Amino acid sequence: MSIPLSFNQEFLCMFDQGDEKGPFGPLYNIVGGWRLAGKADPDALQGALDDVVERHEALRTTIVRTPGGQRQEILAASPVSLTVREIPEPDVAARDRRAEELLIELEGGHYGVGELPLLRAVLGRFDEDDAVLVLIAHHTAADEVSIQLIIRDFGAFYAERRGHGAAELPEATQFQDFARWERERFAPEADVKARGYWREQLAGAKITGVPTDHLKSAGVEKTTSVHRFQIDAELTSAALALAKETRSSAFMVLLAAYKVFLNERLGATDVVVPTMASGRGPARFQNTVGAFFNFVPLRTSVAGAATFRDVVQRTRTTCLKAYGNALPFGQVAAEAPELAASFGADDLGVIAFQVFQFPALEGEEAGDLRISEIRRRLLSQPVSTDIPDGVMFQLDIDPLSGQMLGHVGYNTNLYYESTMAEFAAGFRKVLERTVVTPDAPLTLY
Repeated sequence: MSIPLSFNQEFLCMFDQGDEKGPFGPLYNIVGGWRLAGKADPDALQGALDDVVERHEALRTTIVRTPGGQRQEILAASPVSLTVREIPEPDVAARDRRAEELLIELEGGHYGVGELPLLRAVLGRFDEDDAVLVLIAHHTAADEVSIQLIIRDFGAFYAERRGHGAAELPEATQFQDFARWERERFAPEADVKARGYWREQLAGAKITGVPTDHLKSAGVEKTTSVHRFQIDAELTSAALALAKETRSSAFMVLLAAYKVFLNERLGATDVVVPTMASGRGPARFQNTVGAFFNFVPLRTSVAGAATFRDVVQRTRTTCLKAYGNALPFGQVAAEAPELAASFGADDLGVIAFQVFQFPALEGEEAGDLRISEIRRRLLSQPVSTDIPDGVMFQLDIDPLSGQMLGHVGYNTNLYYESTMAEFAAGFRKVLERTVVTPDAPLTLY
């Protein structure tokens, strides 16, 4: 039985450059890290990881990309590659940095899309009771939510294998079921009111492109690097307070500030910023591992806005309407033929904006282990997991410190690190002027 691609998998095929580059290349991965407190049993770790692959078909699925024959093929489960390393670090205070350095090393690693299962693991042991578990999944098989599901399920399976009771896991609907549902729900002949919304909303719109340091045609060698920065707790608190006051999400307030920043930097008043939505659809897919993420263009006019509060309200309206008219990006683009022009422009880059708002895993019990997520990332890095084309500007609200942790992943064939550092600093300055005094007069270009 032929299994169709999801619309997101089909979208990734648009950037296909073979198994060595692009979204099917060995750098297009998603990596997560967790500290393990307690004596980690390698045999139980291996078994629990293998249980996860058995439970979730997406981790053992290959995407056939022959012209006219694109499809998913699900293979039998096979053992996860688990590497155990000893990390001698007697200074306990230095271990957080060593853990982050391990993550950076592994994020720059090569993991072929043809090497199933599409989940790998490294256990770095500081001592018998302190270790780092790093999970690497190919991004064609998993997204950020999926990584959270994988570690949750791993914890339950590990506890069971160690002879401890564990909460029963909810049923995991498979990704192939989502692909079939999606194909039926958004079939060309289906009555989908969202198509009309996007046709009207994006009429004449183009994703707001940001001038690059290098022309795409210059042939500069590409890697994906990361610039990291922090936004202090006081400013983060002001943004969260404004979100509550305006009945907005933190994402809406921060996106509004980003749109003001783009207006100041580029002079654009009709601002179209892409973001990544979860794309998971009905509730039955909330426990499914797969590459669900959907590219969503958010268009807001800032022209005539008297205050930042006005921009927040406009951005909130934009987001709510977009959420209420969810549609796979390929179909959105079909309704707005000019939208993706910035992707093809020789001197422009597309910068997606994202805010992580799901809570970090803190001290979750998995039998005789305690699992805590490593989310506080502070070190910039020259090589990271791949972004197929452009920049990902991410903010992660850290509940422990009250700060925001900034992550700018960028293609080096488009931008210098100094440009991305200045870009992040410029956004922070706009944030200072807007969220603290949202009713002050706003000067727009």
